Amino acid sequence: MSDPAPGSAYVFPELLAHGVGGRQDLPIPFGFAVTGAALALVISFVVLGAFWRDARLGDPEAGRPLPARVAALIGSTGWRWALRALGLVLAGYFGIGLFLGPDVDRNPTAGAFYVLFWVGLVPASLLFGPVWRTLNPLRTCCLLVAAAFRRDPHRGLLPLPPRLGYWPAALGLLAFVWLELVAPDRATVPVIRAWLVAYAVVMLVGALLFGVDLFDRGDAFEVYSDLVGRLAVVGRRDDGTLVWRNPLEGMSGLAPAPGLTAVVVVLLGSTLFDSLSNAPAWFRFVQNSELPPVLTNTAGMLALIGVVLGAYGLTCLLAARSAAGVRPGEVAAEIAHCIVPIAVGYVVAHYYSLLVLEGQRTLALLSDPLVTGTSNWLGTANWSISAALVTPTGVAMLQVTLIVLGHLIGTVLSHDRALVLFPGRAAVSAQVPLLVLMVGYTVAGLFLLFAG
Repeated sequence: MSDPAPGSAYVFPELLAHGVGGRQDLPIPFGFAVTGAALALVISFVVLGAFWRDARLGDPEAGRPLPARVAALIGSTGWRWALRALGLVLAGYFGIGLFLGPDVDRNPTAGAFYVLFWVGLVPASLLFGPVWRTLNPLRTCCLLVAAAFRRDPHRGLLPLPPRLGYWPAALGLLAFVWLELVAPDRATVPVIRAWLVAYAVVMLVGALLFGVDLFDRGDAFEVYSDLVGRLAVVGRRDDGTLVWRNPLEGMSGLAPAPGLTAVVVVLLGSTLFDSLSNAPAWFRFVQNSELPPVLTNTAGMLALIGVVLGAYGLTCLLAARSAAGVRPGEVAAEIAHCIVPIAVGYVVAHYYSLLVLEGQRTLALLSDPLVTGTSNWLGTANWSISAALVTPTGVAMLQVTLIVLGHLIGTVLSHDRALVLFPGRAAVSAQVPLLVLMVGYTVAGLFLLFAG
């Protein structure tokens, strides 16, 4: 998350902390780090081509079932409703500062929303799977209303159009990242409150029209949590069985659908723009522009998302030309899941120090949501912020490692899917554009991340 606009009521002292760790903090020259990352991808491509000659992922029976008692507990109705109740409690507590707290810098609303929720949703989903599907208070409210009126929550006033796919989530995600990265006074309580109320109204009206199934692919935060959660070691088979699994199997099981490519491109492009927007060169460009900063930043964000989309589309076009009968649109839909671990690697790398430092501060502020100066509801008000886990060299190395790891996982996923999409030798030639894309994303990502 970028720093608040000048004049904002919030000035997070650690908002620039996700920039902790720069080129000078790497134990090797930055050029060597980029070269090493690119070589790692090329070598992995060669090794995969030599030893991974048959598709191995996507088995619907993959995974080892969890112990019966554990699976019965996690899959029970009581457990699900306990988590839904927890989601309502958390949302209610968050609402105290959102609706009743003053618009001052010690109000925990901005930190809770942008840091604990948005950034924290990634590690939570990596550990526990798509947690927001159960915790989502909007979905829970819809289920409770349906139960009160004895209606099937999955049936709305209209059937859910199959072509709708992930497009509502893509638009919702775009609206959120614009709020997070561009909107004036985006860290103030009135702006956050207005956005959240508008988002809640849209989602609740959508659920009324199409039923709660709209949340599965229409709620930006549920979709985000689901995409990240596919990399968790615990997941569900199509028949509902809870299993320990290879995270690659979970990601490979993501079925193509309309709008999925848009979701992953917006996620990746917006994270890259966040890195760009923190670079001194971009600051100078915005300041010297004759356009208002909000227009310049909006255009910059959309342009970078467009560049990510253009590179992806060109890659799919070149890959499709390697085999007769394969369309670029089919390739784009089939390999969209390969971009997810890349985006996740960028998100964790970019926001790690922000989550550690500003997360601690927000937890302390949450003890006094009304900002009375005397309350300590959670017992955290007197916490001091520890930077033990955020050293410049450590953060710099972690960032490079996570970005390269995300691209390596994406390379494995794309290789396995190419063996399914393209026959014979075409599977190898089709992957060359994909490899170039991965290397390009890696170099661009590292350059932008360390641009400051």
